[in-house]
Formats: sequence, structure tokens, C-alpha cells
Amino acid sequence: MNIPHAAHDCSLAGRAGPPSRNGPARNAARWLAAAAMALGCAGAMAQSSAYPSHPVRMVLPYSVGSGPDAVARMLGEQLTSAWKQPVIVENKPGANGWLAIGDVKRGGQDGYSLAIVDNTHMTLQPHLYRSLPFDPVRDFEPAAPIYHTHFFVVVSAGSPWKNVGDLVAAARAQPDRLTYGTWGMGSVAHVGTTMFQDATGTRMTHVPFKDLSQLYTAVANGEVDWAFGTAATVQNLYQAKRVKLLALAAPARLPSYPDVPTVAEAGGPKDFELKTWVAAFVSKGTPAPVLKQLNEGIAAAVQSPAVLTRFETFGFQAWPASAAELSQAREADSSRFAEVVKKANISLD
Repeated sequence: MNIPHAAHDCSLAGRAGPPSRNGPARNAARWLAAAAMALGCAGAMAQSSAYPSHPVRMVLPYSVGSGPDAVARMLGEQLTSAWKQPVIVENKPGANGWLAIGDVKRGGQDGYSLAIVDNTHMTLQPHLYRSLPFDPVRDFEPAAPIYHTHFFVVVSAGSPWKNVGDLVAAARAQPDRLTYGTWGMGSVAHVGTTMFQDATGTRMTHVPFKDLSQLYTAVANGEVDWAFGTAATVQNLYQAKRVKLLALAAPARLPSYPDVPTVAEAGGPKDFELKTWVAAFVSKGTPAPVLKQLNEGIAAAVQSPAVLTRFETFGFQAWPASAAELSQAREADSSRFAEVVKKANISLD
């Protein structure tokens, strides 16, 4: 029995149509087919209503100890308590996240394997590679958003710039002279800085690093002029007063960083926003009742006091929303990234 298909076709169950003029045999066959479909629908609904009846896996492309990993483990605890079934976190970093994503793609259409991924995987990578081992839209169904986090404009504590307007003025005065760091070609930071240069009419030189710690240490030491960074990645250097946060690339200030203005407030382009989000996806064809339970369960978990406290630690913002809203965000980001990547001719092939 193919439960996902039965679930999607339940509206047809029991509707065998008018009697056939070709005789009793044809009528009997049609009624038998309708009965079989009805049984399939009943089985699908029963299985969905019992979800989850055994352990659920959350598969992550992130290392143990990372921000998304810490959040996933907190969510796992909340969901285990709510569902009375173990929710297990499995870390499978490497290969651009494809190991984890491929695992979930092969995990079945039953909602027991969740890919906890970010918008890099679901909206940016398809435009950086000619071929991927998965299709974000064809192979995966949005289940639930978890959180999003915006980027700061980060400079060394000794930088002469007091705001984003100063940075932009320096970049315009000396095209290609200023340097910005990222954690690699095709990263959200790289594409985001390309967007920033387009918005400000500037040209700067890209300096990619192998990992985040090297990048922000280089910013603190003045080896590169600036970089985009999240609260989770720069808060230690910020608290140690080794870096300054000139602005936040968001529509409004963060409550946890009330003294840091938005890019627009700091003399930069209006409405400039750069963020990343993390969400749960399941294999395409997962029954709608299971998707509903996943969405409601995760939305409740991300609003629990324990998880909200962890979010505040990392500078994350809870995103309890519908699967439809997550689907819209995936579509909007993909469209925006496609345009930027094509214009800048960025490719990782």
C-alpha cells in the first residue's frame, strides 16, 4: 500500500461513478477498486492520526556544538516530551550538506525523518551548481520554520568607521581597495555582500576563509576590513571588545542589541536585509495530517521558554509559522538569489 498516494487521493474514495453499460463485471471491478482505495485511505488516516508511533529522526548537516545543533537538541527534548516518543538528533556534516539531505530524501514519506537545514541548502545551492543530488521543490516538503537570524556589519574595534555610511564612502573613494571576508565562495555572506555592493554602487575585494573562526579573527585583527556576521558567530569577540557592530541588516533593531542601528539608520541603503533561516523539511509525499502535526509540534516547541532562552543566547529569532509561509520564504529567497548569482556570475561547478 502506498500510503502517501492514498492520503492524497482520499477525496476520490467511495466515488465509483454511475453504473457501466458494459455489464455487471465492469461495475464490480469499479466498486472493488473504490473499496480498495477507501481501505487505503483508512490506513493512511489511521497511521497519520497515530503519528508519531515510533522514534523521529532530526538529521542535521551541522557539527555537534554548533548553533543549529544546540537548537535542534532543545527542540528534540520538547518534542519528545510532547509526543511521548524519542526525537533523535543525528549530525551528518560534510559534502555541502548533501549527506544529511540525501539521508532524509531516502528516509521515506512518513514524516519520521526530518531534514533540519537552512536557506543555503534550499534556496541558494540550486543556483550555484549545475547539478544537485536533490531538488528542493520536487523532493522536499516544507514542514515547519524554526528560526531566522540577521547579519551584522562587523569591523575591528580599531576601525576608523563609525557607521555604515563611513564604510560606503571609503569604498566609493577607493574601488576594489576595501576587503570583505566570508566563509567561502557562494556562501550567504558572499552573495549578501554582492547584494550590498549593488545597493551601494561600490566594488570591494572578496577574501574567502576556510572557517568562521579564521574569518572573524582576521576581522578583529584588521587583516580584512569588514564582514557580515551573526550574533552567534561574533558575540564573543564583540563582548571582548575586539570588534564593533556598525549595523544590523534587518528592518528593525534586535532587542538583545538595542544600541546597534539598522543598516538604513546607520547611513546605508534603505530596506537592505540579509538573514538566514533554519527549518524542517520532509520528503515530498508525506501525508498532510503528519505535516500538520509536525508543524504544530515544532511551532509550540520553538515558543517554549527553554528554547526561547537558547535563542536569545545565540541571537536567533523564533519563527513559529505555517508550512505555507515557509514555502513562500523558500520561493522568495530562491528568486532573489537566482538573480544575484546570475548577475555576479557566481558558480561552484
